[in-house]
Amino acid sequence: MSGDPGWVKQDTGPETDTGAPATTAGTLLGGRVAYQQYRGAYRTGLEPVLMAAAVPARAGQRVLEAGCGAGAGLLCLGARVAGLHGTGIELDPEMAELARRNLGANGLDWPVLRAALQDADQAGPFHHAFANPPWHRAAATASADPKRDLARRAPPGMLAEWIDALAARLLHRGTLTLALPAGQHAEAASALLRAGFGSLVLHPFWPKAGRPARILLLQAVLGGRGDGVVLPGLTLHRPDGGFTDEAEAVLRHGQALPLR
Repeated sequence: MSGDPGWVKQDTGPETDTGAPATTAGTLLGGRVAYQQYRGAYRTGLEPVLMAAAVPARAGQRVLEAGCGAGAGLLCLGARVAGLHGTGIELDPEMAELARRNLGANGLDWPVLRAALQDADQAGPFHHAFANPPWHRAAATASADPKRDLARRAPPGMLAEWIDALAARLLHRGTLTLALPAGQHAEAASALLRAGFGSLVLHPFWPKAGRPARILLLQAVLGGRGDGVVLPGLTLHRPDGGFTDEAEAVLRHGQALPLR
């Protein structure tokens, strides 16, 4: 991607490390966070930054990101809330190692467990968890890039499995924040309720005013009993294609996106 679109600024030069896949060096949050990702692999989008802005974490609390990739979500959350204890879980070993390096480069001594979420028995309990689960159907065309394919294609029932696994790692009254395509909100809400969550809040993101939402955040409280809420949401782009001031505040300036 070219230029600085507000959430990630990307250099064009590969890291000079011939012993590993080439990476590109860039930043998040308008330069506040140093960030590398693999060249040609699944590239960071808006979702981890938006999720991190919505996690209602406070200093001293423990936070988990499942499927953390190169660590963008954890990095943005750590930059916004000092004094957290973060943990990442990532199945791809090279991506998990890159997340560790990214965290270390930003002064965050947080573990990244190389495991499938369901197998990471040593993780927990946490006050908050967040995830952007794979969402393409298993029958969808596979990506030629294995990392991209792992990040995007999900077998049937995977979303409910992730929600159940994250519920098991949360403290009572802990929150789970999910970034999802709009078409998955009903499936996710049903799985959250079955897993013992309540007090659901849905926050849509409108690409432009008057356009249908493509992505949304769904946040729930383990053991919560409040009514579900649909928030007005956030419009991401102006008519000319640039980010709105409200989106810039989150994506570039690291402002929180409170859902409660």
